[in-house]
Amino acid sequence: MTEAYCVKCKAKREMKDAKEVAMKGKGGVQRRAMTGLCPTCGTKMFRILGAKKA
Repeated sequence: MTEAYCVKCKAKREMKDAKEVAMKGKGGVQRRAMTGLCPTCGTKMFRILGAKKA
């Protein structure tokens, strides 16, 4: 599971139902990110990931 910061709880927590998504970046490049839910309050959580290593 992926750890992310919950803005509502103001704490780092493990994401529930985490999945990888692609978002728009500068210059038309796609950025990787993880999105999921906070297990405590149910708020949507988001974490931007680094580039894939070859």
